[in-house]
Amino acid sequence: MIRSKLSAVLIALSGLFISCQEQDSLKERLDGELLGYSEVGAAAMPDSIAPINSPLFQHDFKRPEFPETVDTLFSNSETTIQEAIDQLDEKGGGTLVLAEGIYETGRITLRSNINLHLQKEATIQFRDDIEDFLPVVFTRNEGVELYSLGACIYARDEENIAITGSGNIIGPGKGSVRERTMTHDVIENIVDHNLPVEQRVYDGQTAEFIFPPALIAPINCENVFIEGVHLSQSAFWNVVPTYCENVIIRGLTIHSEGIPRGDGIDIESSKNVLVEYCTLNTGDDCIAIKAGRGYDGLRVAKPSENIVVRYSLAATGHGGITLGSETAGMIKNLHVYDCAFDGTDVGIRFKTRRPRGGGGENILLERIRMHVVHSALRWDMLGNAIHVGEAADRNTEVEVNPLTPKFSDISMNKILIEESGHTVNIEGIPESPLENVVLSEVYGVGKNFLTAKDVTNFLIQDSEFISENTKVDSVSATGLVLDNVAVREL
Repeated sequence: MIRSKLSAVLIALSGLFISCQEQDSLKERLDGELLGYSEVGAAAMPDSIAPINSPLFQHDFKRPEFPETVDTLFSNSETTIQEAIDQLDEKGGGTLVLAEGIYETGRITLRSNINLHLQKEATIQFRDDIEDFLPVVFTRNEGVELYSLGACIYARDEENIAITGSGNIIGPGKGSVRERTMTHDVIENIVDHNLPVEQRVYDGQTAEFIFPPALIAPINCENVFIEGVHLSQSAFWNVVPTYCENVIIRGLTIHSEGIPRGDGIDIESSKNVLVEYCTLNTGDDCIAIKAGRGYDGLRVAKPSENIVVRYSLAATGHGGITLGSETAGMIKNLHVYDCAFDGTDVGIRFKTRRPRGGGGENILLERIRMHVVHSALRWDMLGNAIHVGEAADRNTEVEVNPLTPKFSDISMNKILIEESGHTVNIEGIPESPLENVVLSEVYGVGKNFLTAKDVTNFLIQDSEFISENTKVDSVSATGLVLDNVAVREL
């Protein structure tokens, strides 16, 4: 039985019931077609990189090539990793192999044409004092440009760089890096966007706090390759290519459970990016796509575009795939396919905020299997009062302005939701509704079926849902259409 609360301008329910045999057929078909949880992630990574197959863009992703010089560093050497990199740079580049052992170090800065390769039992352990990451470097923290600690492994304006192997990279411990991290407010209230970037210095002295280092964060680099390594104990986000082009991230195993803001992989205003065969257990979002925040993001105006995410496993974390919440430069041409989410809070999450700008368009997500705790398909576009005050309330009137975000032109196909709290949960923005979304062949099991607030032209077709609460809860939903959709009580 359907129990619907309909307050949309137009809601069409066409072919709402189909037979139990057809219901079972869709579930069985998706279960047979989609990859299982054990068929994706780092353990499933092949040696070769298969061509992408995306209708959104074409790009030939290839491994970078490096000079033939190979230097090996041993953990008992008096030479530091940075000194070894600089020496290899003077030779014109090549591969620096870290042999088995533990390497304690401060910040590492990569150079062009160098592959930092960690053998299986090699471990880089980063120190935990602010002094180990000085002087400050140009970076982008939560979508705002500034000078602070940057990253544990950092690169700026370099070409042809790589981090490979099967060793371990461990972030800072409990020293001043964590103790003096800025956590008491949102960044736009801390960093004045009118201040020249060169004057936004956070080194623990000019200001009492610092912005913590990501684990790996190249900025404005071309031909970036990161493969196979194990990352843990990050002080902030783990892997963050920013303003980069031609990026391949594959076969990573990331553990940051329990770490606030411990995102796994964050793509920041970068172009032509492939993420594949990664396994993520994180303290925040597993894979996030971002493009700058607020007026600072509008000033930079660099989108994240031409991105493929495939064959990856998101386990613990706030979101399997999250778009935002910093999207001022826009997200364009994102294709996610053949992934699985096993235990994340939210499966696919679109996350904007009224004061942060941007949004996204031309987004395709397909062939995804998930078992999630809360919402499976979630549009969280208002946020909460802790971060944005009264703007989190849809009843607060806000005029359209340069920071008004917009998401549109989104397709999701062949999505198997094995368990969730809410299968489809949409909270749009009244002055900028979610627009032009199509869900096809979705089989969803959850406590709640559908909430749709502030949305225009949202089609669900050829799909089936099993829920404890089967009502459609809608507010200001125009063109909400359910075509050949079955909904039955759990």
